[in-house]
Amino acid sequence: MGLLEGKLGIVFGVANKRSIAWAIAQAWAREGAKLAFTYQGERLKENVEELAGTFGPDTLILPCDVTRDADIESVFATVKEKFGRLDLLLHSVAFAPREALEGDFLNTSREAFKIAHDVSSYSLIALARAAEPLMTNGGSIVAMSYYGAEKVIPHYNVMGVAKASLEASTRYLAYSLGPKKVRVNCISAGPMNTLAARGIAGFGDMLKHYEAHAPLKRNVLPDELGHTGAFLASDGAAAITGQVLYVDAGYQIMGM
Repeated sequence: MGLLEGKLGIVFGVANKRSIAWAIAQAWAREGAKLAFTYQGERLKENVEELAGTFGPDTLILPCDVTRDADIESVFATVKEKFGRLDLLLHSVAFAPREALEGDFLNTSREAFKIAHDVSSYSLIALARAAEPLMTNGGSIVAMSYYGAEKVIPHYNVMGVAKASLEASTRYLAYSLGPKKVRVNCISAGPMNTLAARGIAGFGDMLKHYEAHAPLKRNVLPDELGHTGAFLASDGAAAITGQVLYVDAGYQIMGM
């Protein structure tokens, strides 16, 4: 029997087969969870349908723009109708306008700041609030962060500030939802060649830097993030909440 046998989950943030969200979704499914998926915009619909469809033709796939409360309400109404309850939620959603990731942080516009925080941080609160009534047996919410929340990463700019907000929101949500036996944690992943990462200038150099300086002398693999996501969703992590778990080949411990 898998770690997540009989669990029901929903995954936000699959863009393509390289997505961290997809790596974790595969691990959740391997461990026995039944999953629903969302996609943001028609551009990503086909990719998500193709990937999620590998779990069976009846896999629930729903549109959701996390900046729209009506979309979120519709998704969870459908999940309630089809699943009846919810045990797991993966938040792997982040966005900042390209110009905010290319220039000097000092020149971050008010609008870019608002967009980055709305999509990348506030959405976790909105999704957790909508999921909570369905998590009648408790549950696990997992969000994706990055080291740029803690230290300055050139070109990460406003996204680093938004990820810091996401990590703080994780702690406050863990406190809010703890009495309902709903746990909220972040995985801070090392750099991976995802669609989102390719929008960061100098990303190739970042991968080489991590490989050279991390204690394990390599970069993290998608499957490793999947295993961590499965652990945090399982009863093995029943007493872990409000934490940021670094899965980065040890890079975070290094001073130089």
